[in-house]
Amino acid sequence: MLPLSDTPPSPHKPPNPELDRKNSFSSLKPYLPRTWLIFVVFFLQILLLLVARNFHISTAVTSPQHPPEVAVIAAIHGGETECPSGKVFVYNLPPFFNTELLENCHELNPWGSRCDTYSNDGLGRRATKLAGVIPESLAGAWFWTDQFASEIIFHNRMLNYRCRTLNPESATAYYIPFYAGLAVGKYLWTNNYTAEDRDRHCDMMLKWVHDQPYWKKSNGWDHFITMGRITWDFRRSKDVDWGSRCIYLPGMRNITRLLIERNSWDYFDIGVPYPTGFHPTSASDVETWQDFVRTRTRSTLFCFAGATRGLIKNDFRGLLLNQCYNSSGSCRVVDCGGSKCSNGTSLILESFLGSDFCLQPRGDSFTRRSIFDCMIAGSIPVFFWNRTAYSQYEWFLPGQPESYSVFIDKKEVLNGKSVKGVLEGIGKDEVRKMRDKVIEYIPRIVYAKPHEGLQGMKDAFDVAVEGVLNRVKVQESEGFKW
Repeated sequence: MLPLSDTPPSPHKPPNPELDRKNSFSSLKPYLPRTWLIFVVFFLQILLLLVARNFHISTAVTSPQHPPEVAVIAAIHGGETECPSGKVFVYNLPPFFNTELLENCHELNPWGSRCDTYSNDGLGRRATKLAGVIPESLAGAWFWTDQFASEIIFHNRMLNYRCRTLNPESATAYYIPFYAGLAVGKYLWTNNYTAEDRDRHCDMMLKWVHDQPYWKKSNGWDHFITMGRITWDFRRSKDVDWGSRCIYLPGMRNITRLLIERNSWDYFDIGVPYPTGFHPTSASDVETWQDFVRTRTRSTLFCFAGATRGLIKNDFRGLLLNQCYNSSGSCRVVDCGGSKCSNGTSLILESFLGSDFCLQPRGDSFTRRSIFDCMIAGSIPVFFWNRTAYSQYEWFLPGQPESYSVFIDKKEVLNGKSVKGVLEGIGKDEVRKMRDKVIEYIPRIVYAKPHEGLQGMKDAFDVAVEGVLNRVKVQESEGFKW
């Protein structure tokens, strides 16, 4: 049976040793040593019981753990000035919906274990091969992070969020820590599973959440979730199609969804940055990195990291690769055919660090992680579709697209426009201003390593959660519900 309540139980108070002390001390005096011995043994038994309840058997990956209640209360009992947008209550979902999926990481992929991929609280293995490419002082802040790890990252951060509350009655919003991407990912790549298999976790999660009293208070308008894949992986129309029906299930209708790619026409989809490999441990780490990329000598005008899509007629990526190869040394190419650009190579980061601009065509969908890999390296992104970034990540990127990026309509490139010619026409002062804007926004597009976030600096997690809280407040004040 799935539990129906997730309100943390109140800890038992130990007996008061002062109770009736004056009346009983005389009678206890002859037996005092024995009495104290019994008391100590009883106390140790209680202590061992509490430790056993919180004991977690180590696995290849670390599952997010709810912090000790006293520590949480001390950390999150800030006043309205610390949490002006409100506070978040985190549902304690049954492990079936999150930690069990992570602990069974060897089953998440039909081709091999994903345990290394999601180790270190979802950040992955340390990026040791970047030695000599990044500042030595930042070696501990770089990991081979998987692009689909945001569910784990958000869960860990949410449990330690400064504006988390243990009292659901005082919450502005309610977070559902369901690993929707991990749940469906294992069923996507073979024909051995049915549509029901792909929908099972999401369907069961919604039934559980709908039974909670706090759902019924608002019919889900103040609930939100992180879904670690692109929105289209959860929008299956027919049983024979790709993905799950999770977003199309009736119970999901009013839940705000944080996704690495959103449907631009769905109010409840919010685009959040793809996780990159940079996870700063402090605000000082961010500033050190910003200074590093700002002062880089960039010897190449532009670069492109990617692979062609041979099965696609008039493949746009192939066209860009041809322009790069024919640019007389102005473009640096990292051909990602096969698995040459999988986690574990420094080639992509070196390419972005050495180029003024980086070409960002659409990926397998409208977006790609490379956008954020490019920007954290201080390279200026060049877009060819509006939906690749401008209508995706409004909370995280500057409001004036021309201040940090270049847009060249794909149709013009298909009709022969030279990408090199456009970029060579941008003056050095303008390039410097655009790069400064990109570098300014780096904190908003990275996910910090500490579960508590960065002291005095907001990262992508902070921006996302505050955005959700503000949206809930607007909905409540304006009555914008259906």
